[in-house]
Amino acid sequence: MTARPRAARGITREAEGPRPFRVEPGRIGLYLFLAVAAAFFILPLYVMLATSFKSLDEVRLAQIFALPHTLDISAWIAAWTSDCEPGQCFGISAGFWNSVKITVPSTAISVLLGAFVGYILSFWRPKGADTLFAIIVLAGFIPLQVFVYPVVRAFAWLNLYGTLSGIVLVHVIFSLPLTVLLFRNYYAAIPHDLFQAARIDGAGFLRIFWSLMLPMTGPMLVVAGILQFTGIWNDFLLGLVFAGRENLPMTVQLNNTVNVTFGEVRYNVNMAATLLTAAVPLAAYFVSGRWFVRGITAGAVKG
Repeated sequence: MTARPRAARGITREAEGPRPFRVEPGRIGLYLFLAVAAAFFILPLYVMLATSFKSLDEVRLAQIFALPHTLDISAWIAAWTSDCEPGQCFGISAGFWNSVKITVPSTAISVLLGAFVGYILSFWRPKGADTLFAIIVLAGFIPLQVFVYPVVRAFAWLNLYGTLSGIVLVHVIFSLPLTVLLFRNYYAAIPHDLFQAARIDGAGFLRIFWSLMLPMTGPMLVVAGILQFTGIWNDFLLGLVFAGRENLPMTVQLNNTVNVTFGEVRYNVNMAATLLTAAVPLAAYFVSGRWFVRGITAGAVKG
């Protein structure tokens, strides 16, 4: 005899009654681990946020986990407009706009250039394409500190050192290994017949890239864009070395503000300045996180 389905026998889940609740050790351990991991990341953020809304007298009570008695936004205003670093008092607002001027063109150029190089290495495949790709990827594993001095000398010779165009060019150069790797592997999964059909129809080198390949690369454009935007925005070393005093990004000005050695240490202002600096990449993840996951998933399925 074959067992009939429960629905055919007239037995429903309600008739069976609720499932017995069982406490499994594995489930308890899982939830405990998740709670500890969440607390590890959330507690520092909570302390920073609570401290930024406290007055300096309240901060001196050393009750870091206590909520502020009143929401005092003066620390946020000071961090943005009037906080001092050695020799100047204008807050980190100038660094914010410097970071925007550095990050936006660096991200756009590095993503488009990485897509273009990946397109060439995947479909046109010049002589030694595999060797060139291996060299580009290998360069991404070499620490940036190794290249700092020779790049400084080269940029000084080209009169690009300490300029906005110089720091943008530095970010584009050091971003190429990652973007080329992403786009080359993504294009490698696209059927080559599409490329051959476009060539038969008379499309040229640039027309195929701009009208066919680039529109198909939407998910990977989002992934590469988010990775590059957050990485360049959060950069400290390259901004400190190559940007010059007129173009210091927000991260460098934050370091100068927090590590000031004169006067009293205003922890509430430091916390507010830190949160302001981190607000942009956090907002980028919250706004575009859904497309980021879709792009990663699309790349994984295609690969």
